[in-house]
Amino acid sequence: MITLLQIIEYLLIIVWWVIIVQAIMSWLIAFNVINTYNETVRAIWLALKKLTDPLYNPIRRIMPDFGALDLSPLVVLIILYILSDIVIPRLELWWVGAVPL
Repeated sequence: MITLLQIIEYLLIIVWWVIIVQAIMSWLIAFNVINTYNETVRAIWLALKKLTDPLYNPIRRIMPDFGALDLSPLVVLIILYILSDIVIPRLELWWVGAVPL
């Protein structure tokens, strides 16, 4: 069980970095530092969108529309932080019998 929780924690870290990379890339596209006319940039952008849209869409349905400002990545990062720093360590301690759940 501990190994499974550690694998989940590593996956959460990978998802966290994917969201950070997508946010930075969206800023670079918005300020026209890079553009999507480049095939490599477009391929990376579409891959990141396909990875993150399933995480963002449920949050986008709940949150109010702020126009051009999309806060769903921030909400997902907060959820990932709560899972990786609060929930998983408590589950590990509960599994070894150190604390009651």
